[in-house]
Amino acid sequence: MLTRAFVHARLCGLRARLGRLARIDHASVGIRPQDEPYAPSAEHFAAANRRLAAIEHSAAQRYHQLRATCYQAPIQQVLVDIALVERELDRARRAFGLFFEVLGQRGTTFAPALAAHDAIAEDCYAAVRKAAPRIFAGPLLKPICYMEHGYSPATMRRGVTLSRLLGEPNPFPLIRIPWDREHPWDAVFLHEVAHNLQADLGIWQENHQAVVRRLADRLRDPMQAMVYGRWHKEIFADLAAILLGGPAAAWGMAMFLAHPAPRTMTYRPGSAHPTAYLRVLILVQMLIRMGFSGHAERLRRLWTTLYDPRRLTRIPPRLLAGAERAIPEVVDEIAYQTRRNLAHRALVDILPFGEADERRIVAAARRLATGRAQVGDLPPRLLVSAASYALVQEGVAPPELSRTVTTLLNEHRNQRISVTNDARTAA
Repeated sequence: MLTRAFVHARLCGLRARLGRLARIDHASVGIRPQDEPYAPSAEHFAAANRRLAAIEHSAAQRYHQLRATCYQAPIQQVLVDIALVERELDRARRAFGLFFEVLGQRGTTFAPALAAHDAIAEDCYAAVRKAAPRIFAGPLLKPICYMEHGYSPATMRRGVTLSRLLGEPNPFPLIRIPWDREHPWDAVFLHEVAHNLQADLGIWQENHQAVVRRLADRLRDPMQAMVYGRWHKEIFADLAAILLGGPAAAWGMAMFLAHPAPRTMTYRPGSAHPTAYLRVLILVQMLIRMGFSGHAERLRRLWTTLYDPRRLTRIPPRLLAGAERAIPEVVDEIAYQTRRNLAHRALVDILPFGEADERRIVAAARRLATGRAQVGDLPPRLLVSAASYALVQEGVAPPELSRTVTTLLNEHRNQRISVTNDARTAA
């Protein structure tokens, strides 16, 4: 009798928790009417709710199976079955918590900055769709940005299983922005969007195999082929960021990577990130290939002045000595060689960037400095670079610049939403 009473009490507790976290909406995360312009789309809420509903369905099934057998089964089996229900409830709690943290930030003072970064990320995808129509099989939920502690931005790709969710797949890309990096002129943000582009374009494996094969053939050095193969995802994101934002993105990445020499010159075995000293030289090579030799030479001269291997290096001699030959091969392979999953086009074909784009960025930076910038002057991804020039070269005060650019990006976003809604109504 005591055992049955205990099991009954456990069942009551489990039943009370079922369905508690099965749905999320604007009200539940604190999005008020005045926050609506910065809220994620209805499709994002629907995707989150489909994930929560699937977990809730699994939990309910487990509970009903437990309820049907718990008074006849051996007590140890009952405890196992209870643990299985608890596991599903834990998944629901973790998934709900993630969505609550991410979506609930749109009801805070950070909402305009987050929505502005959403606009930048969406425009990066739009750039690919414009240059390569039908490259994506259909509509894709755009990345959603949120703020969290951490030194640098980071991303969780679409569909990747998350340990914090006990293996649940991520329904849409999430891009983390550190609390103090909410200003919309950070080139590292373009790098994080590029990671999502690479995943959604389906060229992870193709790029990796191509880099390893090319370096093995050209350099006859398995060690360098292995290392650059391990670095291929980060190199792709760096090169794509330059194609999304131009030379300003290369300078922004260099500023992000500029640390004391012991860190910049230290090779980390097994790391997915290139050693910072070599990483910026890869950016220099990309600028040369894109035709921005002036920017490339200034960046190379600055970087080799800051970091001289003759003074300090903790990079394996073979890797350092071989960089002059390896880097041009890697840049050519990742950015300029065609890929089957890109319909036999190269990265530079689906993310074109040229001198005309750079001139538009420079002109927009001047308009930002004189207060004459207007929505529509530049696509959001290029406005990131214009803002960085306005900050560094034109001397615009950061608070003023941040407000101006955030407003422009949100106006662009709202105009696009309005056009989309009008098109749906007409259809």
